[in-house]
Amino acid sequence: MYFLAAATLWTGFAAQTPGLWRDRRDPMKRALCAVIFLAGFCFALGAPPTVGFVNRVLGVPNAAACLAYGAVNAFSAASLVLIVHWRGADDPARLRRVCRRWLLAYAVIIAAQTALFTVGDAPVERLADFDTYYADTPFIREMIVLYLMAHLAAALTTTFLCWRWTFQLSGWTRRALAVLAVGWLCTSAYGLLKTVAVVGRWTGQHWDPLSTRLAPMMVTVGAVLTSAGYVLPLLGPRVDSLVAFLRLGPLFRLVGSGSGGRIGRNVLLSWRSLGDVELRLTHRTTAIRDGLRDVSVHFDEAVRERAYRQALSLGSSAGEAEAIGDAAMVAVAVMSGTRERVGGPCRQGRQGDVELAALDVLVGIAGGHGGPAGATAGGQGLDTGQPALIRMSRAVRAGVVEGAVRAERAKGW
Repeated sequence: MYFLAAATLWTGFAAQTPGLWRDRRDPMKRALCAVIFLAGFCFALGAPPTVGFVNRVLGVPNAAACLAYGAVNAFSAASLVLIVHWRGADDPARLRRVCRRWLLAYAVIIAAQTALFTVGDAPVERLADFDTYYADTPFIREMIVLYLMAHLAAALTTTFLCWRWTFQLSGWTRRALAVLAVGWLCTSAYGLLKTVAVVGRWTGQHWDPLSTRLAPMMVTVGAVLTSAGYVLPLLGPRVDSLVAFLRLGPLFRLVGSGSGGRIGRNVLLSWRSLGDVELRLTHRTTAIRDGLRDVSVHFDEAVRERAYRQALSLGSSAGEAEAIGDAAMVAVAVMSGTRERVGGPCRQGRQGDVELAALDVLVGIAGGHGGPAGATAGGQGLDTGQPALIRMSRAVRAGVVEGAVRAERAKGW
């Protein structure tokens, strides 16, 4: 369990390394990477096999416990610094002072723990129950209490701050703070369980399983959740962009197939940009707007109105019916533009083939996968903001749109 958690966290750290190299002067980026790395280090150092190895290498029984306590408190300090930077402040100088105070406080705590361990006596190596075994030993007892109180202070403070800030923010940041609050609550439970087990030893009780079994489970869950919470604000917008990119697919294929090769050329990206979802979304949105502008001369308000009323009669909401009406008008305009390019009504056989091809494209889209707001196309009052385009792209699959294209094709015959 320890090594699996460490591997998971260090994988996240490795994923952040390129960003850390690019933004190595960004204090928040440094704090984020420090939190993830130290969390993995705490798990790796706390594993019983590692404890035994470190003790043998250093030649001091239980030296690994002193190192692990120091690592946990370094993790706590880095977490507080990250939270402070994440929240931000109007005065950068004040923000730096707060961070320095946290770091200085935990540096003093780590030094005090080391001093207490040095003057204390812990000759019997304990791989998993150091806290409870030495709960009554002078100086070692004080070291354990200092470690637990420092850890609990950081965990409870971070839990409170994250929970309070969830009511002040929105979007992915709010979701991330909610995940962080739950994660730090689990981490707080780890400290509380350890404390209860130590106090139990003072009162003659044997509650060691709370410290050796339940507490590690809680901190593992907490570490995974907190790491996920710190990464969510970075990945969340990319997820939104990817979802938008996929949802725009049907409309992109419809407009692209009916507006010539210019749109296809506009969205060709280099292989280096394959992982840049935001850039690909921008190219797709721009291509759709270009295509709508190309076919806007063929927009027919009557087609939109008929499709809108038919969608309403079939039970669609007003917003859905409006999107369906727009999609129908665009689909018919695409077919009209294609018919015009192949030579007009004098080439009737070829015209019928083109119309059938346009209908095939629309039917194919119905089985497919799914920038600035407030723009309009062709002076027809067609909203080409990204949310409106996504609604229209979803409406392309509607049967009313296919029916509108079939009715227009029938007129062409």
